[in-house]
Amino acid sequence: MDYSSADRADNTALMVQTRWWQALNPVIYLVSVLPLIGVYLITEDAFWVEGLALATLAVVLLQHAINLFNDVSDWQLGADSNKQDSWVRVFNGNTRPVFWQGVGSALLGMSLGLLVLAQSGKYWILYIATPMVLLGYLYNAGSRPLSYTALGEWVTGLCYGPGVFGCLYLLGNDQLTPASIGGMVTFACLAMALLLSHQPPQIDTDRQAGKHTFAVRYGVIATLNGVRMLLLVAVIAFALSLWLVGCGACAVVLISLSAYAAVSVLRDAINPKSVLFAATLVLFFTLVVSAISPLI
Repeated sequence: MDYSSADRADNTALMVQTRWWQALNPVIYLVSVLPLIGVYLITEDAFWVEGLALATLAVVLLQHAINLFNDVSDWQLGADSNKQDSWVRVFNGNTRPVFWQGVGSALLGMSLGLLVLAQSGKYWILYIATPMVLLGYLYNAGSRPLSYTALGEWVTGLCYGPGVFGCLYLLGNDQLTPASIGGMVTFACLAMALLLSHQPPQIDTDRQAGKHTFAVRYGVIATLNGVRMLLLVAVIAFALSLWLVGCGACAVVLISLSAYAAVSVLRDAINPKSVLFAATLVLFFTLVVSAISPLI
């Protein structure tokens, strides 16, 4: 093999690795991890670390499955013609391996979830979790998925608010509290803000494919303002939750850091990475304050 052939092979391998990394987009899975921090911050009794960590992994796997199914659905319906980080593009337009990877990820996620429920004995959580998993399936299923309708944003909020945060909270606590309801509102709003933040660049292809996203219906400016409003509601709701569990210092830090993130992170650029970076920054340092406040 001559040098030019070797270079071409190296470039091809690098392109494949880049495609995989772009499609995986690990940062996006923070939306499934951050609720665990939220649950910890407002849990007043003992925190079940092992079980809730395993349950969070199950949520990440289910999110991954939904992402895969979404790419398959969008590719088949024509909404992903310009999307460079589509999983289908990794497989050169072949949707079959993407679909079956989604099935495998979904089955593994559900199995882990059932294992945690078996350990906790709280099988009644299935009454909440099962409809949410079904909504996640319908989000991408059929010729007219929920993601193509005006219900897409609301479904996302339900799945991450009552679904992810609510179920994680109930795994470690025996009943819902006013603080936990605030947490559900927080992570429902965060998930919806994240969804809206990625819609503006895709308006043209989404409209051509018949996808009635918020951005298609109302335009770029209204969408970005919607992201800001949802994040504001999320901050207020979680600050109230922290105050209700007696962590006033954490509430002050949360509000202060949120104001800083709004100015330094979200002022010039609103996109999925900036929204998740801001949310992670705020929750991480609120967690630090929560950990050290008893020592002060």
